[in-house]
Amino acid sequence: MPAGHLSIDDFFTRLSSLFQSRRNSTHGTIILTQKRLSPQPPSTSSPTTTSQPFPDQAALSPLPILVRASNGKSKDRRKDKIKLSTVVQPDGLESFFTKYAEVMRGGTTALKKRDRSGRKKATKAKKKGKAGVSGEGETK
Repeated sequence: MPAGHLSIDDFFTRLSSLFQSRRNSTHGTIILTQKRLSPQPPSTSSPTTTSQPFPDQAALSPLPILVRASNGKSKDRRKDKIKLSTVVQPDGLESFFTKYAEVMRGGTTALKKRDRSGRKKATKAKKKGKAGVSGEGETK
């Protein structure tokens, strides 16, 4: 495991507590990102060749994935910012995403449903208005 990254179990434990802390507050943001972890090229003094500018696109084996989570605090409140990351190897992706889905479902239970009642009323009013306008004055 590279330095600075949590083990997968620690990541899920801390992610669950991050969702729990969000659930106890009135508002907040949790940012989740995933990206392919490119292999580190050997350090050479020669510039990269133009024939293959992105060597990880032609990888011979699957690459690990870097998963990050943050509570979205801004620069003003940087001391309160929580940052989590872990590296998932290709052979453990399926079990990782199964557990990830469980944690996500549990973490999103505190989300509020969107209030769409105003939008529905506006749509109904538009439909009534169009039906009334198109039916008026058409005599043959």
